[in-house]
Amino acid sequence: MRLYTAKLLLALGAPLMFTACATIGPPQPPSLVLPKPPADLRASRKGDHVTLTWTAPSVTTDRQTVRSVGPTRICRGLEAALTQCGIPAGEAAAQSIPAVTQSPKQKTVASYTDSLPAQLQSGNSSAFLTYAIEVLNAGGRGAGLSNQVRVSIARTLPPPRDFAARVTGQGVVLTWTSDVPSTEAAQPAHYVYRVYRRVEGSPQQVVAGEIPAGSERNVAFTDSGIEWEKTYDYRADTVTVMAQPDKSAVQVEGDDTPELKVFAHDVFPPAIPSGLQAVSSGPGQKTFVDLVWAPVTDVDLDGYNVYRHEDGTPGVKVNAEPLKTPAYRDANVTSGKNYFYSVSAIDVRGNESVRSEETSEMVP
Repeated sequence: MRLYTAKLLLALGAPLMFTACATIGPPQPPSLVLPKPPADLRASRKGDHVTLTWTAPSVTTDRQTVRSVGPTRICRGLEAALTQCGIPAGEAAAQSIPAVTQSPKQKTVASYTDSLPAQLQSGNSSAFLTYAIEVLNAGGRGAGLSNQVRVSIARTLPPPRDFAARVTGQGVVLTWTSDVPSTEAAQPAHYVYRVYRRVEGSPQQVVAGEIPAGSERNVAFTDSGIEWEKTYDYRADTVTVMAQPDKSAVQVEGDDTPELKVFAHDVFPPAIPSGLQAVSSGPGQKTFVDLVWAPVTDVDLDGYNVYRHEDGTPGVKVNAEPLKTPAYRDANVTSGKNYFYSVSAIDVRGNESVRSEETSEMVP
């Protein structure tokens, strides 16, 4: 009986012994807590400033969760590829990484704006600056450089001077003074003025137009793509365009003008109708006078008004609603009378043009 009990205990304990052995492994080294280098560094340049953005690392090189990082070194150099950071061009402050609780796709975006020294800017179309970053841990150690990006260091020009705007019947007319020096014509670059437009309250900006920078001192651009009765914000800059050996081009925007706010209030009437002709009915027919004229092509045209008068009397509008076509039959006429006619155009906001030249017709 004692022997049987010993065998039974041995049989029951064997799986437990194997299970315990399966959980034992080699000891793991302590984590160095080195943030994993970002792989999505991006760069954009505006005037003398380069803005770098990247996703802050959320894991270490050994896949541990990062709760905070130390400072981030900003590395730059004229070489095509950086092998080390060397003396950093700047440093982004340390930051905390919020715990991801709702979605694994949550990311923390970090950024840094670097100011380009004047001596780094060049008239050479093939001159570029290479950027990378190195994210450090709280102890000041990093796991190496991020991906690298290149930025043109072409020289940029100041924004257009005396930037101004006025509203006309053709749209918003923007004017400025050109300051492109004549010496720049000898450089391997050319310059264009770029105008941006934004509807008030909207973050979206669109390019309203571009004009090559030439020898003209006084420059004007008409933005006819507006909608009336809206408020717009305008700005402009000078763009440096550098041709590349592969026949592509690198564009670098300079700094912006101060923003202009413009209310596109339509107080401008349509064009004056022209070519008015009058023809009366023939003998034996019911009396009437047919009028025709050339159509007005304004996009906001609502219609036409017809005015009639007899000799020595003021003109009176004969139509109750704006006419949608450039023709009218006046059946309220009397035989033996001479009538004088003129036509005006009216837009959807009620702006009415000056009346056309008169024409007259004797009703038989």
